[in-house]
Amino acid sequence: MALFPQEFIDSTRAVFEDRADAVLEALAAGEAVTAVRANPAKISASLLHDRFAAAGEFVPWCGDAFYLEERPVFSLDPLLHAGAYYVQDPSAMFVGAVAKKVISESEVPLKVLDLCAAPGGKSTAIAAALRPSDLLVSNEVIGSRTSVLAENMVKWGSSNAIVTNNDPKDFAQAAATFDLILADVPCSGEGMFRKDAGAVAEWSPENVRLCAARQRRIIADVWPSLKEGGWLIYSTCTFNSSENDGNVEWICRELGAEVVPLKGAIVTKYGLQFAPGITRGEGQYVALLRKTLPVKSGRQGKSSKSAKSIKCDWVQPGMTCYEVETSAGKMLKAYPSNLESEIRSIESILKVIRSGVAVASIKGRDLIPQADLALSQAFNCQAFPFIELIRNQALQFLRCEALQIPDAPKGFLTVTYEHLPLGFVKNLGTRANNLFPQAWRLRM
Repeated sequence: MALFPQEFIDSTRAVFEDRADAVLEALAAGEAVTAVRANPAKISASLLHDRFAAAGEFVPWCGDAFYLEERPVFSLDPLLHAGAYYVQDPSAMFVGAVAKKVISESEVPLKVLDLCAAPGGKSTAIAAALRPSDLLVSNEVIGSRTSVLAENMVKWGSSNAIVTNNDPKDFAQAAATFDLILADVPCSGEGMFRKDAGAVAEWSPENVRLCAARQRRIIADVWPSLKEGGWLIYSTCTFNSSENDGNVEWICRELGAEVVPLKGAIVTKYGLQFAPGITRGEGQYVALLRKTLPVKSGRQGKSSKSAKSIKCDWVQPGMTCYEVETSAGKMLKAYPSNLESEIRSIESILKVIRSGVAVASIKGRDLIPQADLALSQAFNCQAFPFIELIRNQALQFLRCEALQIPDAPKGFLTVTYEHLPLGFVKNLGTRANNLFPQAWRLRM
């Protein structure tokens, strides 16, 4: 207990009452829990479970996830780079479970915004729950964090997801656009004390007050973009009532919303609280609200006029390809045909980091297939011959090293590991040039 400021101890006792000692002891002495969540579009949870020697029980609130009794070196597992699974705190997985329930029960297509999305854990969970007619915008306000978000979303493989880099106030331009917003807002991080020792040193009552005020500003700024009757999932990884129930009460009173009760974990006045020592995971608060007050329509994005579509059998039916200009040169990109106008509308009003699927770079008359394509669920796996790599070869590939595969056909090949695509090589016979992105290169 002496590890923590007295003000934090007092606040924690006020929230957890007779269970506070269990929480404080777990924070002081315990180690963070490790869990992984399978990507159902690429591998079944049961098959993934069988791969891990230290696999434990499944996470009760997430059927695609299970605990690990020991933490391996995940970066040395090629399946992680193939987007087969995501490493995530099990408590945080409940937020994705709430989003999945809202999406699955909707009778109409939904536009979903993950407002504070980096590094992408909750966005990948939402993406796994999307139907083909739904659209996800994964946003991160801090520019330096958008690259890891975009990489994780590309590897997850959903073609109906967009990555943006905008301040919450920018979404006022997209008034009454979103049916569901997840706001996993920056917080004082009390629930992460086991994972981040620095968070303890940074904690103070003043920081809690600053975080609570910033969270209100974030929600107020993004509120106009939520439709009347739309859903808000409000979450933090902290414990105190100022940043949790207190802010939910403020949202209901000042912005116009009603709380939808949730079941599970520790029930608070307005939401649910997960905490070490009580639930098996780190700290997480989540509340589900429904907007009751209408918002005036604002600026609507205009779809840019599309160039003539290009036939490309490298992608699955239902995707439309276009030649586009990018900072890296000419590119062939594919969009889900049924969502193209919605994606282009968002592109016209927000700072988009990634949208659609990067199919190929265009070099004169040649098309050079991109790793994004191989990792996408829109990839036509019959487009290229494939070569199955053993683990050491797969790690060579992920380090961007040249491979020697003399028995394989010449030309572009899809390289796979345990039958999941990792990317492409161009086989010249004596060696195979590696087309894996240098920015993603494994440095181990």
